[in-house]
Amino acid sequence: MTTSVCPFSKAARPDDASAARKQADTTPSACPFSKADASARKQGETTASACPFSKSDASARKQGEVASKGCPENEGRVNKEEDSTPDSATVPAKCPFGYDSQTFKLGPFSCMLCQALLYDSSRCVPCTHVFCKVCVSRFKDCPLCGADVESIEADESLQKMVDQFIEGHARIKRSVVNSNDKEEVENDNKKVIYADVSMERGSFLVQQAMRAFQAQNYESAKSRLAMCTEDIRDQLKREGNTPELCSQLGAVLGMLGDCSRAMGDSSSAVNHFEESIEFLMKLPMDDLEITHTLSVSLNKIGDLKYYGQDLEAARSYYCRALNVRRDAMKHHPNAPSQILDVAVSLAKVADIDRALQNEDAATDGFKEGMKLLESLKLDSEDSAPLEQRRLSVLEFLKKQVEKPAETAI
Repeated sequence: MTTSVCPFSKAARPDDASAARKQADTTPSACPFSKADASARKQGETTASACPFSKSDASARKQGEVASKGCPENEGRVNKEEDSTPDSATVPAKCPFGYDSQTFKLGPFSCMLCQALLYDSSRCVPCTHVFCKVCVSRFKDCPLCGADVESIEADESLQKMVDQFIEGHARIKRSVVNSNDKEEVENDNKKVIYADVSMERGSFLVQQAMRAFQAQNYESAKSRLAMCTEDIRDQLKREGNTPELCSQLGAVLGMLGDCSRAMGDSSSAVNHFEESIEFLMKLPMDDLEITHTLSVSLNKIGDLKYYGQDLEAARSYYCRALNVRRDAMKHHPNAPSQILDVAVSLAKVADIDRALQNEDAATDGFKEGMKLLESLKLDSEDSAPLEQRRLSVLEFLKKQVEKPAETAI
């Protein structure tokens, strides 16, 4: 199975270990839901990815796209062929406030700053405009009307409404629709089937979390993702460790790890990444997106261990990520992205070896990465971004070999 970028498509998060090692691990870089990999510790690049709950083409199931069977997206969905009798009707769930998981919309419960659902709703005094507390606390004047903000007051009643809305999202009772005349039927004698489309809820929660994270409202993002993991765990209890659910939970847990790391909670971040790895390890290792996501999580734990000055532990995780990527390259020898990933992992391990005063091993690692990249030829116009990344990583590796004392991190 191949993922796009959504927990439910085994979303891939950025391997943003490319940030300088000396940079604090609490500093947010790119959105955790975007797919990327480190070109080198001092040179990074981020590639946008998709949402975990995005709909996928069933024909791409073998490539790892999210299949409908067993996915929380289809929980409670009724087989129309079985229930399309004259005495019954299936009514698809639809959000009455216009929040749609498949399109970008703002509704009455949205914060106009982070564009996610209100979290810790706060009202500006005296203009009464409402925002998330974290978002509006950065302003002295109301972002909407420009009035001086004398104080900020919590709006608990509004927040309660928002929380209730989230809890019941995509679980709205609706009228029966007759498929023949397309008119609403108000006949209580008919059997009404209320569609409980969990996909809408899951996709909706991740969408809101992504918006909040990008606006640095990490508490909001973490809250939405935590709800999403609870939904998946409940389904795991009912259906077991299906590949779809394991991939979804592994991706969402990784996103939670990114939130914790951005908030400076390294311990929780490591725990989330570790659990993400546990579920991803249950999946086929011949899938590119699974191996990418797995190696990214391993590298992120390695980074956190490095920041904590535990070099041996950091090297262990970097080596595990390298092994995952080597195996992926064996399964997909002609995939340029895999060769680039292996070169980056070699650089990570070599950098640790240098820090541990093992210069010979470090030099060998840098040279092996150079050899891989020099043998990689990308001529297609579509490969321009990969070629740029290849040259960037290659330049970094050459500097490490030529001037180790000056360029060591």
